[in-house]
Amino acid sequence: MAGKKNKKRIAILGGGPSSLFVYKRLVESRTGYEIDIFERKKELGSGMPYSAEGASAEHITNVSANEVPDIATGMEDWIKTLDEATLKQFHIDPDKFTKYHVVPRLLFGRYLSSQFELLQKKAQKLGIVTRIHLGCNVVDIADQPEREKVQIEIQGGEFAEFDAVVICTGHNWPIEHEGTVPGYYDSPYPPSKLKMKIDHPIAIRGASLTAIDAVRTLARQNGSFQQKDDGKLVYIPAAENSKFRMVMHSRNGLLPAIRFHLEEPQLSSDSLLTHQEIAENRAKNDGFLSLDFLFDENFKKGFRKKDAKFYKKISNMNIEAFVEAAMAVREGKDPFQLFREEYAEAEKSIREKESIYWKEMLAELSYTMNYPAKYLSAEDMLRLKKVLMPLISVVIAFVPQSSCEELLALNDAGKLTIVAVDADSKVVPKKEGGVVYKFKDEQNKSHAFSYKTFINCVGQPHLNYGDLPFKSLLTRKTVSQAMLRFKSAEEGQKQLKEGHAEVVQNMNGDYFLKVTGVTINDYFQVVNEYGIPNERIFIMAVPYIGGYNPDYSGLDFSEEASKCIVEKLHETM
Repeated sequence: MAGKKNKKRIAILGGGPSSLFVYKRLVESRTGYEIDIFERKKELGSGMPYSAEGASAEHITNVSANEVPDIATGMEDWIKTLDEATLKQFHIDPDKFTKYHVVPRLLFGRYLSSQFELLQKKAQKLGIVTRIHLGCNVVDIADQPEREKVQIEIQGGEFAEFDAVVICTGHNWPIEHEGTVPGYYDSPYPPSKLKMKIDHPIAIRGASLTAIDAVRTLARQNGSFQQKDDGKLVYIPAAENSKFRMVMHSRNGLLPAIRFHLEEPQLSSDSLLTHQEIAENRAKNDGFLSLDFLFDENFKKGFRKKDAKFYKKISNMNIEAFVEAAMAVREGKDPFQLFREEYAEAEKSIREKESIYWKEMLAELSYTMNYPAKYLSAEDMLRLKKVLMPLISVVIAFVPQSSCEELLALNDAGKLTIVAVDADSKVVPKKEGGVVYKFKDEQNKSHAFSYKTFINCVGQPHLNYGDLPFKSLLTRKTVSQAMLRFKSAEEGQKQLKEGHAEVVQNMNGDYFLKVTGVTINDYFQVVNEYGIPNERIFIMAVPYIGGYNPDYSGLDFSEEASKCIVEKLHETM
């Protein structure tokens, strides 16, 4: 597998959406790279979310065509190239399709695969060598600094050497009890495993888009949806499964917010703070980036021109006060009644093409705080996770309208409910099968409910440093545990004394908060324990960088991260 002498060889591990954006950047750079892409599955582009591993026919994207970053061709144009059988299979009318439409996830997977093919053709014309290795699982990565090379090991014993490796391995759903505890599912993926008829209540942990995926699949196995003459969707339960129902368990007892019209459908890198702005704030703040500064600059200031009335209302609020005010309008309301009200609000927004501006700005804040989060103090990271992230998780999920209609129909039929659980709730597996769900409600009353079937739907977990599957990176200490320093030694000491398992003290007496995943820099290079970035190994596999990227978000994340990586590759290669 040797390349030409003067060409640098780049390996991209994984062939999903993240890999697609890295490949696009490399092709557009028109450099003399030789690129090898290793994909475990038999196709490129779709990754987990947009293939049979993560979707069935009933699952819909939560982004419309105009929200998808540019790749090779726009989705509107691509839809026009589809054959009649594909259009019929996915219920698409090309004459009525607009950039504001969401599409089935499996169809979107085909779109991403087609973009890979187009980019390969473009690369070929430019003389860029691309080698695609399908059905090829990389099991280890070993840095060889003395030779300035990286060696990868492929399942089966083959080895290959590269000048740089970009890890884009995507989602990973660890198996804990599934397969050994009957009725216990560690995730709802692949959805084919949920295609079962059930005549008892099902516990669903979470109320995220992941939970909605499970709900849509299970509903179809145990009944059917029908559209009435007045346009209302109703759910008809199967007579033989009369005891079937689904119970969502959510920490805030709320359903996520609904898709509305976005004034700025694609979050731009222009929204990000500049390196200079970050450096100036850190210089004033003992080396840390202030979360309050992020909140002011990337959220509050945006309302000055767009919504002066709203700005006046929130101008003196800190994060805690704003979140309390935003959640207060939701608390005390029946979650499905609130869902109906937000559905009507979102429908009006789409019909009149007017944004619900504060929600759009919150989505932008989530996006823009992701990259500099590694510069937060441990105190601010704890605030972010405890205060702001619960609101963000509710407001910017952007549930598609068809999913909303199905959830409401299921609730009307008495087949879907949601209960609020406390942060210390526990799911206890039973040897004979199923679980006991233990929690306290909003009145602090304890409950212990038994379920024969349990599905964990909290979304992609942030995996720990030691979970990284490429063990040579760990044993050779190429990577290091992601950590954030406490600004206040007193606060660090207090957290340590209170038994916070993730708080540690170093030899110099400084206190740190261990966060999930590995240490990375602004260019997504892995960083060793001495703070030295590796010039050959980059990682944008979201499960393993969650500590420094607390709210990575889909295609926008992939586009921006790929830009950072390829910029650095140009410098170092």
